[in-house]
Amino acid sequence: MSKFEEQLKALENVVDKLESGDLSLEDSLKLFEEGVALSETCKKELDAAEGRVQILTAKKNGQREAEDLDLEG
Repeated sequence: MSKFEEQLKALENVVDKLESGDLSLEDSLKLFEEGVALSETCKKELDAAEGRVQILTAKKNGQREAEDLDLEG
């Protein structure tokens, strides 16, 4: 399992625990802080991956050419 997948699984566990409603306020706050940190780490990894994503486009001569994926356009 990749580091990203481990962090995402940990974030899912935090969410599950928070949603259970069985925690004290203090424990809930600690888990919330942990969840925010995990979320930020996952977002950074996703942003880095986005920068590496490319698409293959067909050129007029039938060959393929790699171009950066423009998610904002």
